[in-house]
Amino acid sequence: MAITLTVTAKGQITLRKEVLNHLGVRPGDKLDIDLLTGGRMQLRPKRGNPVASVFGMLGRPGTPRLSIDKINEIAASGWADEE
Repeated sequence: MAITLTVTAKGQITLRKEVLNHLGVRPGDKLDIDLLTGGRMQLRPKRGNPVASVFGMLGRPGTPRLSIDKINEIAASGWADEE
């Protein structure tokens, strides 16, 4: 099945939802493009760690998790020079 896309005056194209679904990508994901001979290209999703994978990476085993309220309390006391 051929899908026709239109190039804007800025040289941009918009990939249709059916193309994005076929590639398995969502907003914020990245795509790799290989430029091939004969004016062709190959488009594929860039696989890697999603941005959500950074959450919790600084945690240390055996230390408690802090609630947002506790983090705010600690931050506020730091600004007030309290310990």
